[in-house]
Amino acid sequence: MILYIDGDAFPNLLKPIITKAINRVKLKTLVVANKKINVGKSTFIDYLIVEQGADEADDKIVEFLQEDDLVITADIPLANRVIEKNAHAIDHRGELYTEDNIKQYLAIRNLMQELRDSGEVTKGPAPFTQKDAQSFANQLNMFLQKHSTKI
Repeated sequence: MILYIDGDAFPNLLKPIITKAINRVKLKTLVVANKKINVGKSTFIDYLIVEQGADEADDKIVEFLQEDDLVITADIPLANRVIEKNAHAIDHRGELYTEDNIKQYLAIRNLMQELRDSGEVTKGPAPFTQKDAQSFANQLNMFLQKHSTKI
């Protein structure tokens, strides 16, 4: 299993959590972003800077992605593409996207986008908190324990 991190908008609170997990299980990791991102120090982390563009990082992750790999992303369309390739995705707040829930998340995301496009003023996501970081850490830990034989 390889871990891919969608580096664009990766919360600072998650950097020590993810680095500790990567080093603990010796998990090969690729951070993909359109600018320099430093998640942390580890011999298991590589960085790839892609061209500027809305989906450049997403496209590169999907290009490299293999079945059972893990992607950390808050991007629901990317998570959907990950699930379609029989891989796994966890968002920054600890939600594990699955075949059972990804279409619902995608529908809600698309509805909200349509409302914004029509001029409706909508609230953005709630501020990222320490509780969100803890939920992420818990989900990542459970995932890595369950899939440790594939690492």
